[in-house]
Amino acid sequence: MKKSSYFVFLICVMLLVFILNISSAQSPYSLEKALKVMKLIEKVNSEKGKPYSGSLRQVKVTERELNSYLAFRIEHEEDVMKGLSLKLFDENRLEGKVLLRFEGKGLPSILRPEMAFYFNATLEVRERAVRLKINELFLNKEPVNPMVLDTVIYLSSKFQGTENMSLNDWYELPYGIKDVHIEKGSAVFFY
Repeated sequence: MKKSSYFVFLICVMLLVFILNISSAQSPYSLEKALKVMKLIEKVNSEKGKPYSGSLRQVKVTERELNSYLAFRIEHEEDVMKGLSLKLFDENRLEGKVLLRFEGKGLPSILRPEMAFYFNATLEVRERAVRLKINELFLNKEPVNPMVLDTVIYLSSKFQGTENMSLNDWYELPYGIKDVHIEKGSAVFFY
């Protein structure tokens, strides 16, 4: 996945998951849990090229494993996004917190140096693509229109020199993944 798609996908996932009581700093993660997810990704990648005619195979990732993996990736790869925590519910519903830091980035003063977005959303899946349908969005605990986050994504993409993305866009699932189902406390990836 291209870095720009990864960034938007992470923001969507962030928005998918809405955690209410998270401190401003990214909560500690379990390296063991993050590595477990990386091994599952390797498993899916190694099996996707092999002939298979049965029903879709699946891997299940717990909420804690997913959050650890996201925290690991953000720590090692992200510049602006400093935190993403998700809470997973039945019927593809999510709640989450996304922490963005723009200090020293030379961005317009309209963007606060630190922004914490909390969201309640539904992950929509269609034809091997996903998008996040935001039901509620808060900026630093104040309700805001999802267009506010779309504007932040736009400005951030301009700053990073990546393609402009929107919360309303559909994003292709990683190669080999055919479907995603979110249930209470876990996500199931079908391949």
